[in-house]
Amino acid sequence: MASLTPAEKYNIISRNLQEVLGKEQIESILAERDLNIYWGTAPTGKPHLGYFVAMTKIADFLQAGCHITILIADIHAFLDNMKAPMELVGKRAEYYTQLIKATLTSIGVPTDKLKFVLGSSYQLTAEYSLANMKLCSKTTERDAKKAGAEVVKQVESPLLSGLMYPGMQALDEEFLGVDAQFGGVDQRKIFVFAEKMLPAIGYKKRSHLMNVMVPGLAGPKMSSSDPDSKIDLLEAPEDVKRKLSKAFCEEGNITENGILSFVKTVLFPLGSMNGKTPSFSILRPEKFGGDVTYTVFEDLENDFRDKKVHPGDLKKAVTDSINTLLGPIRKWFDNDELRQLTEDAYPTPKPEVKAKPVKSNKPAANANLPVDISRLDIRVARILEAKVHEANPNSFISTVDCGNGDIRTVVSGLAKYIPLAEMQNRLVCAVCNLKPGKFQGVLSSAMLLAGSSPDDSIVELLQPPAGLEAGDLIEFEGFAQADRSSPEKLNPKHLIFEKVSEEFKISPEGLAQYKGLQFSTKNGPVSLKSLKEGRIR
Repeated sequence: MASLTPAEKYNIISRNLQEVLGKEQIESILAERDLNIYWGTAPTGKPHLGYFVAMTKIADFLQAGCHITILIADIHAFLDNMKAPMELVGKRAEYYTQLIKATLTSIGVPTDKLKFVLGSSYQLTAEYSLANMKLCSKTTERDAKKAGAEVVKQVESPLLSGLMYPGMQALDEEFLGVDAQFGGVDQRKIFVFAEKMLPAIGYKKRSHLMNVMVPGLAGPKMSSSDPDSKIDLLEAPEDVKRKLSKAFCEEGNITENGILSFVKTVLFPLGSMNGKTPSFSILRPEKFGGDVTYTVFEDLENDFRDKKVHPGDLKKAVTDSINTLLGPIRKWFDNDELRQLTEDAYPTPKPEVKAKPVKSNKPAANANLPVDISRLDIRVARILEAKVHEANPNSFISTVDCGNGDIRTVVSGLAKYIPLAEMQNRLVCAVCNLKPGKFQGVLSSAMLLAGSSPDDSIVELLQPPAGLEAGDLIEFEGFAQADRSSPEKLNPKHLIFEKVSEEFKISPEGLAQYKGLQFSTKNGPVSLKSLKEGRIR
């Protein structure tokens, strides 16, 4: 790309990005030579349409003369709360490599100029291990948790493997010999961690390029671990149509519209590659306005806001566009070798062999019930009074009204986070069907739900809307309520609450969510006092 000036190269590298850290450093390098960039992806769940955003930027990087390394981070996939079992990681790494090459080829990006690297090819060496130990010696648990809060799956008792994840991603910059790392804006905390920690162990600070996140069909972003939020790159045409038809797309709503955002973040950038003018067409009968073609996204957005474009017409146009995009990728995988690779990487679940029933006088177990929010009896409750535990100043003993005269004693470890005055006569959210158990010598018969910041420095009780009464329902769209007439008492040995609560989170709007669904009441959603991110426990 000798015909491009350094300024022109930087403009191509940075266009459509949400944020750049280290602009001056990049400009300084471009004044002397081309930039070395790496993009990493951990082979966990099946890649989805959001990968097109990264692919369009890789096309930009190549156009600007950059040298690109694609890291298939197989070790990271295993470390991230074991999202990818070790026995499947190797096959999934092969699957990701093939699928990325197919996706790039489908949009006209040559793959012969890309360098593919498997993480385990260097992350298991003595040199890397020693560097990792040096980094660990400088990293606190708090910093590691904070860095991985948006990327590593957050659970009540995190494994040490998840805490290693951010440090290894930082070290990859040094061992891949790059000038900059590219990723989604959800990686920002890891990038800031890398800029701080690499110089602390004698390595140079790198720059970071951040893409926008592609909204999901049922949540804040597309996720490989949530099949309802995404469309896979090998999704069948009929499944694309089914998922789009079910996706939320309220008429006139342009702020909470995953389909419209997908057009903005994926379809228009793809259409503008190589200097072309993007084109997005909506085909409809004349009586509904006739066919219309948009070359500027804002024109489509304005028409949708003004209700000149119907959600059904938008969904159909996006469905057709997606199936056109995915056609060449499906064709790439349409052979016996790659079909077998897909099966090896993501084995079809085998039907469970049911044991022969044994006669017993005991009640039937709930082993076949789904492990989801319908198992939890979550209610609006009211703390009548609370006091500090005499034997543990970090805990409260509260008297809680769970509705209809159901008064319970609840022990909570909240005293070091919440003033005693804020624990008196207030509405809370309580899980009311956990098996009672002794905590610090006191029998506790419910659990108060609280949100915590990513580093656990701030903890706040969930806040039901004003005007509710103890016992009022907390509902989740699409899920049945726990049966209060004959409630299931959840045995702590089965870890039902722990498994379900892994999907709890705090939205950027400060709302309590389960799998992207709000904790809903008749008076509105449940919220947090100040937290805008974190987990709920």
